Amino acid sequence: MAKHTTILYALGALVLLTLAASCNRKSNSAQTSQEADVYKSLAAKRVNLPNGWSLTPTGRSLNLDDLPLNLVVSPSKKYLAVTNNGQSTQSIMLIDAKTEKLIDSTKVAKAYLGLAFSDDETRLYASGGNDNKILVYKIENQKLVPGEAIVLGKPWPVKISPTGLCVDDAKNRLYVVTKEDSSLYICDTKNRQVLRRINVGNKAYTCTLSPDKNELFISIWGGAKVLMINTSTQAITAEIATNKNPNDLLLTRDGKYLYVANGNDNTVALIDVAKRQVIETLTSSLFPNAPVGTTPNGLALSDDQNTLYIANADNNCLAVFDVTRKGHSQSSGFIPTGWYPTAVEVIGSKVFVTNGKGFSSKANPRGPNPVKSRTAQEVGPNPQANLGPVQYIGGLFKGTLSIIDVPGTDVLAAYSRLVYANTPYTKTKELQAEGEAGNPIPMRVGGNGPSSRSPIKYVFYIIKENRTYDQILGDMKEGNGDASLCLFPQKITPNHHALAKQFVLLDNFYVDAEVSADGHNWSSAAYANDYIEKNWVTSYGGRGGTYDYEGSKEIAHPRDGFIWDHAQRAGISYRSYGWFADDAKANVKVLDGHFCPDFKGFNLGYLDVNREEVWEKDFDQLVAAGKVPALNTVRFGNDHTSGARVGMPTPEAAVADNDLAVGRFVEHLSKSPIWNESVVFILEDDAQNGPDHVDAHRSIAFMAGGYVKRGFVDHTMYSTSGMLRTIELILGLKPMSQYDAAATPMWRCFAKKADSTPFKAQEAGVNINEKNVAVNRNSKRSSLFNLTHPDDIDDLVFSEIVWQTVRGERSVMPAPRRGAFVRLGQKGEDDDDDDD
Repeated sequence: MAKHTTILYALGALVLLTLAASCNRKSNSAQTSQEADVYKSLAAKRVNLPNGWSLTPTGRSLNLDDLPLNLVVSPSKKYLAVTNNGQSTQSIMLIDAKTEKLIDSTKVAKAYLGLAFSDDETRLYASGGNDNKILVYKIENQKLVPGEAIVLGKPWPVKISPTGLCVDDAKNRLYVVTKEDSSLYICDTKNRQVLRRINVGNKAYTCTLSPDKNELFISIWGGAKVLMINTSTQAITAEIATNKNPNDLLLTRDGKYLYVANGNDNTVALIDVAKRQVIETLTSSLFPNAPVGTTPNGLALSDDQNTLYIANADNNCLAVFDVTRKGHSQSSGFIPTGWYPTAVEVIGSKVFVTNGKGFSSKANPRGPNPVKSRTAQEVGPNPQANLGPVQYIGGLFKGTLSIIDVPGTDVLAAYSRLVYANTPYTKTKELQAEGEAGNPIPMRVGGNGPSSRSPIKYVFYIIKENRTYDQILGDMKEGNGDASLCLFPQKITPNHHALAKQFVLLDNFYVDAEVSADGHNWSSAAYANDYIEKNWVTSYGGRGGTYDYEGSKEIAHPRDGFIWDHAQRAGISYRSYGWFADDAKANVKVLDGHFCPDFKGFNLGYLDVNREEVWEKDFDQLVAAGKVPALNTVRFGNDHTSGARVGMPTPEAAVADNDLAVGRFVEHLSKSPIWNESVVFILEDDAQNGPDHVDAHRSIAFMAGGYVKRGFVDHTMYSTSGMLRTIELILGLKPMSQYDAAATPMWRCFAKKADSTPFKAQEAGVNINEKNVAVNRNSKRSSLFNLTHPDDIDDLVFSEIVWQTVRGERSVMPAPRRGAFVRLGQKGEDDDDDDD
């Protein structure tokens, strides 16, 4: 496709924009003053997120529900409709576009992306998600009145899952595309019947009709292409290749051109409909040739069709292009939004944007306040009654609708500067990392100088499951912990504590993920694409559906693959132990022949200490043969626990087993001949819903090795992506995404000289073979969970079970906190913030 496209770089256009603004200073001081005032006003309200990125949302706003995925405008532009599709509350909302007021909202059992008004604005059609139907609402007196649904098939577990849809009122036709059975359903809106089902070959995202309704366009989310279908013959007439994960579609008013957002590629394609080919590719990222991580997923044109707005979900902004001349578009700048913008629409001088995760990582006013010793009489029959509902991380981030006045040149220049200031990623950081001369963590990748080579030759990366910092290390006085929230203290986790004391204590480490469904991608690729972000909430909310289990779905793979793909391309040896490899087979092709077949994957009935013994045997053979890979990924997942399920290890036993396996692993490595050249990194794939007094993203992380500092406490703010960046710098790998490229590497934790002192594993303080025997409410609830995959359960309930199994059946699990972080830079880091 590249030979047909013209790559337009946003950075170059922004440089021109900045130069133009600079010239204006000489001729128009009022405009310059306006730009400075806008910048300073919004910069003063900046909110820093736990992943190191920042927000300065502009405009007015309305509160929405969980994860709004779509926003549509009625034909007369009187109404806006929003579908909220998160983990907890799913709903359909109706908004008055003129008054900017929410006029009605209705909760639904299941919903998803699809939304469309009838031409006369008397009906609204909405995807019913895994209920496999299309919801139909009458709009009467500005209220949504439920009507008779259009049923596509039986509800989940029948796999249909409608996504996008569009309507041809003149012919009483409704077109619906799906993601689970990869189909197009053609329905009669009058008699509410399915007329035909057409297989489209792969998971579809949305569809749109040409102005004359003779052609239907479908974005094939899982197939990197757009289909064109003749609505009369119902035949596929063209397949147009796009980049990875095409999602939103936007036709120009005359129907001659089609814009396609490529969610997994930082780009938007412009298709000439008559020619059936891409004639231009717009790069919506802030820098040219940036790694994946922008995630364009929403498109809108101004009323005059000359300005294109692109919602960049993972850059928290809109990219703005002048598209007056098709094939010769130019970037105009960027507009800051809230967290994870998912859709955009334009009505006159107003730009409407749905922010999927709202405006911050919110603090929780009710927690943490664990009830450890109240009697049943004091607590009452409903322990949560007096505390309010427990806030689960999956449903905490409430979406918002931003209403932004179309900016003039100087305001857009200020907005653009803000977006760059909010974004920690730069090309400079990608190529030159933070660090110090002589440190074992290099500062450059691909160079020939000493700053590009590490004395560390072997990386061991251990992935565990779902614990917050306070749950494990809250009892350590050396760190910022809350002992009252410590479920598994030193007695149960002596090796975790020993590693933190003897090597480095990290009390300001945050996972990039919310749950395991996105956590394993963040932990292996420093990125979770649009498919993952928009799907895990459905299954975690108990609404059916499936999520990507460690590479099981190609649509969920990041554009450039996982860390093993990057290692393979760089000629770096690698091997995996139980991660992305289960039941003696690889989940992803890159691991074929690069995993230990005897190492069991996720299985809570199999001890982690037994896994560690398998690793020892395999490792010793590799050492003897001189074939230890440079990158070794290891999964010890029993700290997930089985809750109170009878016959399975108690939570304390499961965590103690996990702890002992980690300790023995480090001890064995420390007594090997490659210890001084090795480093062990340990983290949780996510922190889930465990209590933590700082933020529910805060988690445990550890490191050990010859060059790792001894007895060091590091309060630096680190992330999952930062740990991956450190691994990449050691191995000579380029960043995989904008997130690891931007993240702070952990060089402060390393000494310039190696210390060969071995680590001695601590014996478990509890019986790791102890099983749950009590039959009670929690054991019965635990028996209903599917524990074959991590978090294929109601994790909110499961977390409560773990808490009560450890603290007592009547104890109340505290609600988690969410922090709005303030990350103070070094002097001079943002000196241009106050420049005029």
